[in-house]
Amino acid sequence: MSDALPGVVDRLRIVDVINRVADALDRRDWTLLRSCFTPDAVETFSNGRAEGYDAIESFCARALGGLDATQHLVSTIRLDISGDEASARSYFQAQHVRRSATGVGTFMIGGTYEDRLLRAGDGWRLAARTLVRTWSTGDPAVMGGT
Repeated sequence: MSDALPGVVDRLRIVDVINRVADALDRRDWTLLRSCFTPDAVETFSNGRAEGYDAIESFCARALGGLDATQHLVSTIRLDISGDEASARSYFQAQHVRRSATGVGTFMIGGTYEDRLLRAGDGWRLAARTLVRTWSTGDPAVMGGT
């Protein structure tokens, strides 16, 4: 095995965790989402903070629960790995859709995720995530006040 291969494998596994979070949110797959975070993870949103995985799931379920669809896109993932810890910075765009009797409302936000990850016995997991919103477009009322 090449000396570089373990680093490449770690990078692929970390990118996979970041992508799984987006997929889990869009499918409301809380079991998949749980597999991406440490139990004591902290997530800071533009409108609040959740400490511990259960609080993160609850926050996400409330924020996304009334929507008809979402699509979270993640790109430009930069990683810094040091042993069993890593930091990641990635761009995101999140589209939120709500249908009503008067039509379809949309609200999109974009920004960066600032992540801290730890290698656990069963792979890499997010220990902390900060969502930094840099722009938005559309109707914020689509989010229903969350």
